[in-house]
Amino acid sequence: MNLAFASTLHLPTGQRVGFETKPISLAPNASRWLSTRKMFPCLASTATAMTQAAEFELEEKKHDLLRAIQETQRGLVATADQRSCIEEALVNVERYNAGAPIDLEKLDGTWRLQYTSAPDVLVLLESATRLSFFQVGQIFQKFECKNQSNGGVVRNVVRWSIPPLLEEQEGATLLVSAKFSIVSARNIYLQFEEISIQNINISEELQALIAPAILPRSFLSLQILQFLRTFKVEFPVRNPGRQQSVGGLYYLSYLDANMLLGRAATGGIFVFTRAQPLV
Repeated sequence: MNLAFASTLHLPTGQRVGFETKPISLAPNASRWLSTRKMFPCLASTATAMTQAAEFELEEKKHDLLRAIQETQRGLVATADQRSCIEEALVNVERYNAGAPIDLEKLDGTWRLQYTSAPDVLVLLESATRLSFFQVGQIFQKFECKNQSNGGVVRNVVRWSIPPLLEEQEGATLLVSAKFSIVSARNIYLQFEEISIQNINISEELQALIAPAILPRSFLSLQILQFLRTFKVEFPVRNPGRQQSVGGLYYLSYLDANMLLGRAATGGIFVFTRAQPLV
């Protein structure tokens, strides 16, 4: 669409001099959009309705997945039939996000593990059922990649306890830290760097044993309590016989504001939901 403006200049002698400005052209796409809006005013509302319907369908698929993983104790007691249903529900969600590049702004933050079929995690959960003195609490993945363009840091956080020495479920924290880099639209490469045990929260019973409240607390007993509360041990992750760190591919198959799905190259799927930031 071209908009042209013409004008005539009247001189004192009575002569007239005409001039014309150059046409101002709108972009072709904008012109077509204006024409389409005039011809089909209902298209915008139809497109909005279709978008809302797709979003509603996606939320239903996500709820189907969350329902499928219920009663599996994060995958520990999932039967073969349940695993098959979970895989199908997972694929139904993944197809909505297939091929889209990883959004590091969305990925940044804390994610709570809801389900996994990864053997290395299931062994940890199974040990808690076999050993009466050992508990495994919440498991998180914490991504630190805000304002980054090609990667960041990920921390696997496992809350565990040994009652009655430590507080229930959150007596201590196992932290596995890794750097990650984006290697394709959906794949990240993890380079594990360090494992640490920290945030020791001793139980009230143990505190009373070390420093009884009914007795004057000595300097030594208070020092022991302080040492336990601030205790932290760290050691690097290395390949046996090599100096390089352990690494591996991790495929992020789906990501939005409140759900993260992943597939490990070594096998196993992961279902996470957004959690409050860890302190």
